[in-house]
Amino acid sequence: MKAARISAQGKPLALDLRIATGMFDRMKGWMGRRSIAVRDALLIRPCNSVHTWFMHVPIDVVFVDRECRIVAIRDHVRPRRLCAHWRAAAVLELQAGRGEALGLVPGLQLIIDPEEAR
Repeated sequence: MKAARISAQGKPLALDLRIATGMFDRMKGWMGRRSIAVRDALLIRPCNSVHTWFMHVPIDVVFVDRECRIVAIRDHVRPRRLCAHWRAAAVLELQAGRGEALGLVPGLQLIIDPEEAR
């Protein structure tokens, strides 16, 4: 997984973003984790659906399009659930309740800046 910075409306979001692009990383995601820290964030791409079959905690699922514009948000998705959005090109997973705390709403443009170039 690759580290990246994420911002919205010109302001950095207080998240430690990891990008999962490889097949294994995308399939594994956060399965098996007992907790997700406040700053943890996982961007899975390409992706338009996620499941929480083997998770132990709820998460916020933020669906984004190819331009990283938020198209939908599913708050507090509990374990053993499936959610999808037909327009999504990627999915941002956060600790439950974190999306609202960060002010994430549909239509908001996110900027993803991979740290590997630094």
